[in-house]
Amino acid sequence: MRFIQTLKNIWTIQELRQRLLITLLLVFIYRVGCYVVLPGISPADIDALAKFTNKSGLMQLLDMFSGGAFSQASIFALGIMPYITASIVIQLCGMILPSFQKMQREGESGRQKLNQYTRYLTVLILFLQAPAYLVNLQVQVNSAANGSTLQLGFWTIAYLTVILAAGSMFIMWLGERITDRGIGNGISFIILVGIIARLPGALWYEFLSRLPGASGNQGGLVMFIVEIVLLFAVTVGAVLLVQGTRKVPVQYAKRIVGNRQYGGARQYIPLKVNAAGVMPIIFAQAIMFIPMTLAGFRGGESGFLHAFTDINSFWYNFIFFILIVAFTYFYTAITVRPTQMADDMKRNNGFIPGVKPGKKTAEYLDAIMSRITLPGSIFLGIVAILPAFARFFGISQNFAQFFGGTSLLIMVGVVLDTLQQIESHLMMHHYDGLMKEGKIKGRTTGQAY
Repeated sequence: MRFIQTLKNIWTIQELRQRLLITLLLVFIYRVGCYVVLPGISPADIDALAKFTNKSGLMQLLDMFSGGAFSQASIFALGIMPYITASIVIQLCGMILPSFQKMQREGESGRQKLNQYTRYLTVLILFLQAPAYLVNLQVQVNSAANGSTLQLGFWTIAYLTVILAAGSMFIMWLGERITDRGIGNGISFIILVGIIARLPGALWYEFLSRLPGASGNQGGLVMFIVEIVLLFAVTVGAVLLVQGTRKVPVQYAKRIVGNRQYGGARQYIPLKVNAAGVMPIIFAQAIMFIPMTLAGFRGGESGFLHAFTDINSFWYNFIFFILIVAFTYFYTAITVRPTQMADDMKRNNGFIPGVKPGKKTAEYLDAIMSRITLPGSIFLGIVAILPAFARFFGISQNFAQFFGGTSLLIMVGVVLDTLQQIESHLMMHHYDGLMKEGKIKGRTTGQAY
């Protein structure tokens, strides 16, 4: 009953109702576009591409983030990932290059300049990725034993590249419209929709594979129920990882200005257990592409290098886990700056009880971050390699991808962030929140994925 009353409260607020309807409309447009096939591509060509995608774990991952558009040879085949790649590059430039750091400090004008640079870089990436996608499509179609051939000339690849680039830029525009006039972060929401769109099909396929008489059936429906329970437990663990914080108390000195007293209140600095978000997984995945590429150039021969072509192998997941732990420390050290935090507290007459302001405060915060980052990085690494464990126990590749990795963390983070915005609208209009007690804590890192 409380859930039904909450839905009624949401529908009662006109602004929130309009935002939800606009979000649903734009998401519907995105999903329709995922099934608009590129000109000149036949159903046989799509079947050949789909078979290739299902054989490769990496291609399945790309197909998941595009909501199935990658395997459908859609105008949205490249999805929003080129924009995400450009955003990551711009973020790294903001950490390294002084000119980008200056723009970050310029406020709204600087943010607009960085967004413009991100769009330019996105277009450049698209004009590199689109021809590669089309050439791969041609190779897979011609190598498939279905009697179909696909010959793409230079000018055909040129105008199809423009279509693919325009499709991805249109998705980016939809995401910005969702951010401005809808609910949640638009880019993140589109990624979420693309991931969730694959869940019903993967769940149904897994259910059919567990039915009595199905080929390769192991454990029956009991095993399927166990899988659902484990998926729920993993999701709960991911929620705890995203929301986990260590509150550091900060006391502000009292100041008397005229007849009024300022300060004197105790506040808290929330230091996140997983301050790096999904960035370590993305960085580690990019590094793991290198041995995959080298193994491909060597003709797929067996050996240690060939083990990295299989995302379910032991060595792939072992090195992947180590890289995630290392990148978690690296990215946390870059984004969380104890020295700057200590200087800001000192400038505002704040101090941590029992700790001297200045250098001692910075050392204290650095020590806390080091202690909480270790379990956070290990847990993040475990979540990232959980799909391989799920595959080891007989779960299908499509369904195993939802047991961890980037997809699960993105789903959890975006859902929490969206629910937090809905709850803030309810609280602003004096309605109860989505939860009976407490509030939903969204992400505080400001990441768009």
